[in-house]
Amino acid sequence: MYDPRNRLANDVSEQLKQHFGDKVYRAVIPRNVRLAEAPSFGTPVMYYDKNSTGCKSLSGTGR
Repeated sequence: MYDPRNRLANDVSEQLKQHFGDKVYRAVIPRNVRLAEAPSFGTPVMYYDKNSTGCKSLSGTGR
């Protein structure tokens, strides 16, 4: 889960792109509380909260 406000996340993302080039997926999964909560309930996020930002980015229906 990526948080663009976090400098470490940005640095790691850039290093991955530099090292692996076009093998890195362009999809970005934003940090989202609902994604983190779903496993606690033993439920895939698709069932836990299909309208959450994180879920939409996973399923390709986001941005």
